[in-house]
Amino acid sequence: MLKDLGVKPFVFPMPVLLIASYDEKDKVDVMNMAWGGICANNMVALNISEGHKTAKNIKLRQAFTLSIADIDHLKEADFFGIASGNQMDDKFEKSNLTAIKSKNVDAPIVTEFPLTLECEVVECQNTVYGFRVLGKIVNVLADEKVLDENNKVDPTKLNAFVFDQFQNGYYAIGEKVGQAWDSGMEFMKK
Repeated sequence: MLKDLGVKPFVFPMPVLLIASYDEKDKVDVMNMAWGGICANNMVALNISEGHKTAKNIKLRQAFTLSIADIDHLKEADFFGIASGNQMDDKFEKSNLTAIKSKNVDAPIVTEFPLTLECEVVECQNTVYGFRVLGKIVNVLADEKVLDENNKVDPTKLNAFVFDQFQNGYYAIGEKVGQAWDSGMEFMKK
């Protein structure tokens, strides 16, 4: 029997995404967020509060990077969601991670994260539903350790984790259980 739970933001899995940006003093800021993702072939959408330092930085620099953290850096990724850049000036330094400047956009790349999308801002939207940033992906960087023999990202090597909004947990992902556009083909024959 189905039980009515009311209006909740219950979707699983939710990606754990790390937004990196520079502030007005070229200081690295990283924010953990789950409310966003791919919205078109070469576009991402970020739904964040306009009060975040990251939102201010993105509007200022018109660029950001979007990374997927691996399980080895789960504590750092979680810290970036706990600490506020508005209240902690040395937030990135406390993580002991390293960053380099992107060659393609005016934003930092956290070198320890295995997959990073370099993005330029296309539009910032203020609506009754909140603040949204639309970004165009101009390049993707991947650590060689997560690539297969054809230089494609191998999800089993990515060692990524996802967020669970039901109980506020993180879960490892990676086991392949089917093939897209093939596993359901038997129903096409009916």
